[in-house]
Amino acid sequence: MIPRPFEYHAPRSLPEAIALLSEYGDEAKLLAGGHSLLPMMKLRFAEPAHLIDLGKLSELKGIRESGGEIRIGAMTTENELIWSELLQTKCPLIVEGARQISDPQVRYRGTLGGDLSHGDPGNDHPALMMALGASFVLAGGQGERVVPADGFFLGTYTTQLEPGEIMTEIRIPTPAPGTGYCYAKLKRKTGDFATAAAAVTLRISAGAVSDVRIALTNVAETALRASDAEHALQGKPLDGATLAEAVRLAMAACAPVADLRGDAEYKTAMAGEMTRRALTSAYMRALH
Repeated sequence: MIPRPFEYHAPRSLPEAIALLSEYGDEAKLLAGGHSLLPMMKLRFAEPAHLIDLGKLSELKGIRESGGEIRIGAMTTENELIWSELLQTKCPLIVEGARQISDPQVRYRGTLGGDLSHGDPGNDHPALMMALGASFVLAGGQGERVVPADGFFLGTYTTQLEPGEIMTEIRIPTPAPGTGYCYAKLKRKTGDFATAAAAVTLRISAGAVSDVRIALTNVAETALRASDAEHALQGKPLDGATLAEAVRLAMAACAPVADLRGDAEYKTAMAGEMTRRALTSAYMRALH
C-alpha cells in the first residue's frame, strides 16, 4: 500500500522539533531510523499528517562517559553502538545485543532511541537497558525529566513518553569492573525478532552472587525484569541448584502470546533456556 499524504519537516534543533511536535500534536509522528514507523505507514496502521525527521539533530547523537555514567544520544545508530570503543571496553553488553539486531542494513539506520520509544516487546534494547539499570531523558515543552528503564514500558507500543515529548538521551551507570554480562537470544533466522531472549548483568563476591539483573525479551506485553529469579540468586553461589531455581522463576514470570515463532509453552521454555545460558556466560565472564 501507499502511505496517506503527509507534510515532511526536518528541524535543525531540538527546540524546533519540540515546537513542531507541540504545534501538530496527534497529527505528527517522529521519524528516527524509520524501520518501525515507515512499514506501519505503508500499511496505514499509522497515518500521520506531519512527519518530523530527527536525523539532522546532531545534539541527539554521540557516546560519552560523564560523572560515572555512559551517556548515549537517542539518535545514535546500532552500528555506532557496535563500533564504539567506549562501549566495547566499559559496557560490552550493549555491543553484544546490538550485533544481534536484524541485519547490517537495519543497523546502519536504526537508532537506539527509536528502538526504545517504539515500545515493541520484540525489540532487544528494552531488556538490555533494564539489565544495565539505565534511565531515559525525555524532553518536551515543559522541560526535561529522567525516568528509569524499569517501569518505562507500560504495554505493547505503550511507554511513559507523553505527547509532545522526545527521548533525547540514554544514561547508563558505568558497570563496575568485573561485571559479567550476556544477551542470549533465540531467533528463527537472521534478522528476526527473538522467540525469547535474556539479558543478564552479574557480579560475584567471595564466591557468591553479589548483584544480578535479569531481563527478558518478547515473552510478555513488555520486556520484563525476572525479579523473583534475581532475589533467589542474591548472596548464593551460582551452582546447579540455584541456577535451576532461577530458571524456574524466570519462566514463571513469562506470559507470552502464541504466534508463528511458537506456542506459549515453547516460548516460556525457551525463555528459561536463554536465562540459563545468559546466567552461565555472565558468571564465567565475571570470574575472568
